[in-house]
Amino acid sequence: MADIIIKADELRSRAGELKAGDSIKLTGTVYTSRDAAHKRIKALIESGGKLPFELKGAVIYYAGPTQAKPGMVIGSCGPTTSGRMDPYAPLLMDNGLTGMIGKGDRSPAVYDAIKRNKGVYLCAIGGAGALYAGAVESCEVIAFEDLGCESVKRLFVRDFPLIVGIDSNGGSIFK
Repeated sequence: MADIIIKADELRSRAGELKAGDSIKLTGTVYTSRDAAHKRIKALIESGGKLPFELKGAVIYYAGPTQAKPGMVIGSCGPTTSGRMDPYAPLLMDNGLTGMIGKGDRSPAVYDAIKRNKGVYLCAIGGAGALYAGAVESCEVIAFEDLGCESVKRLFVRDFPLIVGIDSNGGSIFK
């Protein structure tokens, strides 16, 4: 089966086409965010503060890329275990987040949020940080610089290889 080629900004409109187990190649803007940044984003939502990026239609990659070596755009950027973001994911999805990229299964509350919001959870391969770094064309810190590698970054990725882990109907590669 051939990979499904999809643009990140089309993910919301195309999420219903994707089924658990599909291989895709994602191109476009994704944002990195892990637990510490998620906690701050949650506080901003709850206080009505300005978010570091528009959540509507956005894709978050659970990663904390390492410092880029000379001549590189980014250092290693493999996925983080997604379960650590489960306390925050339903709130972010209810505020417009379309896709999440990480590794591992999700909680029942995240499954419900994915179905309720017609989103998608995409899985990256653990231990393949160099592979993923090679698909990143640009990287810019946009928020929470004090968090170091866990700061929020705007990445532009091309042909980022992923597997649909949980589809918009709740179908799952984990069940």
